Amino acid sequence: MNIRIGFGYDVHQLKEGERLILGGVNINHYKGTVAHSDGDVLIHAICDALLGAANLRDIGMLFPDNSSEYKNIDSKILLKKTVELLKNHNYTISNIDTTICLQKPKIKDIIPEMQKTLSTVMNISINNISIKATTTEKLGFIGNEQGISSYAVCLIEKK
Repeated sequence: MNIRIGFGYDVHQLKEGERLILGGVNINHYKGTVAHSDGDVLIHAICDALLGAANLRDIGMLFPDNSSEYKNIDSKILLKKTVELLKNHNYTISNIDTTICLQKPKIKDIIPEMQKTLSTVMNISINNISIKATTTEKLGFIGNEQGISSYAVCLIEKK
């Protein structure tokens, strides 16, 4: 049995008038992420965790932010491609644990919808996807509502 752990992190600037998408879910807020893609920090962190666990580089290497192919792309597509790549290398996803760091808006009521969306995209049980949210107690760029970040860890297994 070959079990591997991966870690991912992503951060984006927040700006008025941009879209805020987390876990593939549009969130109604006056600020959103500034990004080449749709700026979904949760999915980006998950992709990096999965890719790192399988030693398949990172999201920036596979889906570069200077490529017009990925301009404004839905991050669910990037996640689906990442999961397919793992499958092609005979890996299965055991579980994913994530934390989203943002001051506002409060997202606790949206977490079940994010879990359902991610479960569908990755074709894994919703029970294997943990999403937590925290603030930074009004400290730093996140606390000042200038940015958002997300952390992810995963466990994968080689068949």
